[in-house]
Amino acid sequence: MPSSDSGQLFLLGVPGPELDSESARLFRKIQPGGFILFGRNIESPAQLRRLIDDLRDLSDVEPVITIDQEGGRVSRLKLVGNEPPNAQQLRDRDDLELIKKHGDITGRLLRVLGFNMDLCPVLDISFDDEADNSLRGRCYGRSVGEVVRKAGAFNDGLRATGILSCGKHFPGYSSAGLDPHHELPRLERTRAAMEADELAVFRAFAKSVDSMMIGHIAISGLDDVNRPASLSPAIIRDLLRDDLGFDGLVMTDDLDMGAILNHYGFDETMRLGIAAGNDLLMICHRIEMAAAARAAIEPLGDRLAPALASVARCKSRLAPPTAFSLEGFRAIDAEIWDLRVATLGEEAAAQRSSEDGKRSPVEVY
Repeated sequence: MPSSDSGQLFLLGVPGPELDSESARLFRKIQPGGFILFGRNIESPAQLRRLIDDLRDLSDVEPVITIDQEGGRVSRLKLVGNEPPNAQQLRDRDDLELIKKHGDITGRLLRVLGFNMDLCPVLDISFDDEADNSLRGRCYGRSVGEVVRKAGAFNDGLRATGILSCGKHFPGYSSAGLDPHHELPRLERTRAAMEADELAVFRAFAKSVDSMMIGHIAISGLDDVNRPASLSPAIIRDLLRDDLGFDGLVMTDDLDMGAILNHYGFDETMRLGIAAGNDLLMICHRIEMAAAARAAIEPLGDRLAPALASVARCKSRLAPPTAFSLEGFRAIDAEIWDLRVATLGEEAAAQRSSEDGKRSPVEVY
């Protein structure tokens, strides 16, 4: 296996709004499978498209270019345009056509900016709308059926535009009392309880999302060793792949989160991530460690083959960007405002836009 091939198993963050020479050299050497962009990468629509075009130009194989564009506070593109309503607001409006329209608008917006995948929909059930577990406002339903209907409408609208979707956060953060950005949630929860709720949702989406993001959460009833799902063969290989029959792309959540950093060494994390059955290892912040990450997994040799094949299958379905124009961006951005008004009413839309527009000190995903 050529050493450059192993770089395809990483989804990397990008340091800033422009591709500096040092980052360009690193990415050209590593040849990562994809890039994930954040608020730090966004200054204007034209600048963002230039950055994405530059990332594509230095890649020998078409890269996954992705972002968390959900709605509400997890809307990276609100830095340059209107903020879409969040999943809970759309859920409470209870109009499947509006939710599907949100997916359609989101997909067309991403295509014109150069993206080919969106890291959503969130498939977690909201057992408590006020729970402090990073999911506030991000859940499409309070029951299995509601999540399946409403997240499904968004997923259908998004995928119809050519943007690939990602179900998250398998096998479910719903019952977590901790935020994995800071620490690993550990749940004493039976397999039967998970099957009745969280896993029922993911089973419903196993054939209709293009990728799955694996959460950093340990659930006693799913892994006897109590490993984080993102590093667990029992949860990824046995449950997601073999039992649920998911054959799309599997990626970790960000391996720079406290849930992982506080418990595992860097090289160990990379090897365990591949051994567990992930196809893409996500490194959002310690980008300078990309070469070390690739070196950590290369000794796995032929054991990398299934992940490489999965990445290649996913990439065969990537849609190229649509032509960019500022006028085209502004037209879609106006549709986002109209969707916001249709969901919240004009007065509430303006008020909440002002309140929610402030950037959180932690970018959740």
